[in-house]
Amino acid sequence: AEELSVQVLETRKRVLGLEHPDTLTSMGNLGSTYWNQGRWKEAKELSVQVLETDKRVLGPEHPDTLTSMTNLASTYWDQGRWKEAEELEVQVLETRKRVLGPEHPDTLTSMANLAFTWKSQDMNDEALELMERCCELRELKLGSDHPKTINSLETLDEWRSEKSRSFKS
Repeated sequence: AEELSVQVLETRKRVLGLEHPDTLTSMGNLGSTYWNQGRWKEAKELSVQVLETDKRVLGPEHPDTLTSMTNLASTYWDQGRWKEAEELEVQVLETRKRVLGPEHPDTLTSMANLAFTWKSQDMNDEALELMERCCELRELKLGSDHPKTINSLETLDEWRSEKSRSFKS
């Protein structure tokens, strides 16, 4: 996968140019490949490059820019760089609320991402509250049988169980 991603990226750079959306998609794909391989430094470098170019070329509120921010936040998250991940996730969440609306599925995904980041920072009450709101909105907008709703509800149940166990000990 990596070799093919590199070839596609090099071809797109040569034919389309560095700032073409398809070239940026290829860069993002290669970054994802590195991320999946645990090559955080390389994944971060590509993610930052894609994000900076997306902001400049597409604008800070474009869906591709927000996806690039989310990808970089995921890289930070996997490195345990919670504050940097949180910063980006808050930006993405606020932008998606403003641009797409507070109940849009992409906004709800951003909400869940931020809840997990808060949980990783032991901000358990904030994480629980945000996940509760996410579950409510996912049930309302996606339905109770949707995989993302089910996943969020399972997470919420697990976090509530942890909280009740911590009160008992």
